[in-house]
Amino acid sequence: MKALQKSPISPDHSLEVKRLIAPHFDPNWHFHPEFQLFIVLEGTGTRFIGDSVHPFRKGDVVFTGPNLPHVWRSDQEYFTHNEGLSTEGIVIYFHEHILGDAFLKTNEAYKLRQLFLHARRGMTFTGATADHVERTLYALLDARDFNRVLLLFQLLNQLANTDEFSLLATSGYTNTLKDADTRRMNDVHAYVMANFRDKITLNEAAAIASMTPTSFSRYFKVHANKTFSEFVSEIRIGHACKLLAEKKIAVSQVSDESGFQTMSNFNRQFRNFTGYNPLEYRRKYAESSLVY
Repeated sequence: MKALQKSPISPDHSLEVKRLIAPHFDPNWHFHPEFQLFIVLEGTGTRFIGDSVHPFRKGDVVFTGPNLPHVWRSDQEYFTHNEGLSTEGIVIYFHEHILGDAFLKTNEAYKLRQLFLHARRGMTFTGATADHVERTLYALLDARDFNRVLLLFQLLNQLANTDEFSLLATSGYTNTLKDADTRRMNDVHAYVMANFRDKITLNEAAAIASMTPTSFSRYFKVHANKTFSEFVSEIRIGHACKLLAEKKIAVSQVSDESGFQTMSNFNRQFRNFTGYNPLEYRRKYAESSLVY
């Protein structure tokens, strides 16, 4: 996999809106100087936003700020040419200066400044706000010229005035990745996503990164803001959350299919990450469509 520092807006446009349809989402960990708002219309997997790791599914809405590393990595079955699976989403890119630097300094733009500040950690929107984002992104696909810009301004105003959001990356996260780091982290991500159902060791991951186990352990903590074992646990818990929400199978089977060796370890880690035990999570999800 290659490191990517994308710049998706052409020089003669102020924004770019795209409908993405493909067998799987772009699996490359990347960043770019534009703000990005993205909704998943079809597909499941795990999204990485800075040091945040969460599962995604249809309806997932995320707003990211400039140069915040991110990737929506589709589940492994999307890479096996399964004809029954595909992914779809709508994405909009724009520069902060689309509103004008002078305007952003005014009192009227206070909430927009707060929105843009939050976006530098990544934001996920839920409820009626997420529904509004979906409708507006569809409208943006059909809009032309200044009408498209007006729709974006109205959408930003909606996002700046809602409380239906959560921040993603931790407050202390900063992007320290260089090209070589990004390639290495991509390789490790891909390896874990393909093998988390089985036993994964630090030595195996270090070999993927062409490093000694001790050096890799320090390296991963610096760039991921968590230990490698914590990272693997997050991937497994995210998969377990999807199984609990979408399949009526026993909790013991969920544990096995998510890569946990014992039920006691699964229950302990699940509660540590979500605040619920597996059965509580399943009930909560059924009641309120809770997404971990």
